[in-house]
Amino acid sequence: MAQQLRQTTADAELYEAYAQKFKALADPKRLELLKFIGKKKSVCVCELVDEIAMPQSKLSYHLKILLNAGLLTKETKGTWSYYALESAEMGRLLPEELTHLISSRS
Repeated sequence: MAQQLRQTTADAELYEAYAQKFKALADPKRLELLKFIGKKKSVCVCELVDEIAMPQSKLSYHLKILLNAGLLTKETKGTWSYYALESAEMGRLLPEELTHLISSRS
């Protein structure tokens, strides 16, 4: 019984992690952000503020959701943060068509 309970808890945690990832992908603005980031190897948040038509506070909110869902990586250099796609996770979660759309560099 205890082993069955542990497995159920592990399953629930896995389901919650996937739900977080899919919720992050369910927003068109976040998909737009992923596409912009996917066009470059790494993007400074300062570039995103200049390129994406939204206030910095909203941009930070969307980036945090994508980061927490494991869809982005973040590297801080000095005072700036640089974001990149977590390609392995994107490839694992998304259909090939959407992965290609987001990751295309053209």
